[in-house]
Amino acid sequence: MSQNELRAGIEALARGEGDVRGRAGRVVDRVIAALDAGRLRVAQPAENGDWVTNAWVKQAILLYFQRRDCERIGDGDEGAPVYFDKLPLKRNFKKSGVRCVPPGVARYGSFLGRGVILMPGYVNVGAYVDEGSMIDTWATVGSCAQVGKNVHLSGGVGVGGVLEPPQAAPVIIEDGAFVGSRCIVVEGVLVESEAVLGAGVVLTASTPIVDVRANEPVVTRGRVPARAVVIPGTLPKHFPAGEFGTPCALIVGTRDASTDRKTSLNAALREHQVAV
Repeated sequence: MSQNELRAGIEALARGEGDVRGRAGRVVDRVIAALDAGRLRVAQPAENGDWVTNAWVKQAILLYFQRRDCERIGDGDEGAPVYFDKLPLKRNFKKSGVRCVPPGVARYGSFLGRGVILMPGYVNVGAYVDEGSMIDTWATVGSCAQVGKNVHLSGGVGVGGVLEPPQAAPVIIEDGAFVGSRCIVVEGVLVESEAVLGAGVVLTASTPIVDVRANEPVVTRGRVPARAVVIPGTLPKHFPAGEFGTPCALIVGTRDASTDRKTSLNAALREHQVAV
């Protein structure tokens, strides 16, 4: 089936036309299989540099849960884990060229590109992790999140997921970005290519991102510019009980584009004393 045919079938089911548990629901299986193989994505870059969210693909994931019942997954042989869930786990790591370190888990319907290393972390359905990226220990990639090529998600990073509403944009971490330990990126935030997030940065849709590289601060939200070096910060805010610091993210520098990726990253971290 073509992508247009898949979309038409999913949108019809979402309108209540047809039995998702019956033959009409087979189109859902096709979409999830395409997600698992990387032939479809929940979101992809547009020509103008923005990202386009495919709401119908997220609808397919929601329909997939309706189509399936919870069942025992895994035989428990040699101490292998046993699950009780609606989705099986990815198993084709050798064929796809992915290294999975126990107890790393990726659900069926997520995609891991060649050269990805999955430490004991978690990748949820609908997520896309491109070639050469590292998902370090206890890092999580939420449902439908998009992670680019050669991205490093350090230990304990939380990349948020989103399924509902279907039109909501997922978190996107573009190529070459470095996300430091215990960072949290949620609510559709876009981290552009080769940006560096120091340890403990928290980014939500409403978190002020304050660029302090010039003489006057510039405040934005929801998007970290390419090659920016970001650290946690606070902004003063008045409350009835007094003035307190509220969280923000500070853009304190820029990775050096004239050097290779690894060298510029190390230099940026040293220059701005960013913890990872």
